[in-house]
Amino acid sequence: MILTTTNSIEHHKIVDYCGIVTGVSMKMREMAAFGGKEKQAKQMAEALNQLKEEAFRELQNHAKALDANAVVGIHIDFEPVGTGYYFGVSVTGTAVKVA
Repeated sequence: MILTTTNSIEHHKIVDYCGIVTGVSMKMREMAAFGGKEKQAKQMAEALNQLKEEAFRELQNHAKALDANAVVGIHIDFEPVGTGYYFGVSVTGTAVKVA
């Protein structure tokens, strides 16, 4: 599956638009953070990368369910949720069929 933030794919023609797809992943923020700020920052980066990968897997599963072979115009959002005890990643794009 081709995934891109652009609205077109070089050397490919979009032959069908299947719909908008989204992948979302959330995690409760760890309340007990041990170590210095550098270690905490590294742990947060690792957690966000894991959430991003989970959201992309969900996005691809939704696109496959629509018989798409690509997703264009992908937008990624990293957001605190609610009162900040949770944080999440959402990935949205347009599922398409390309030739």
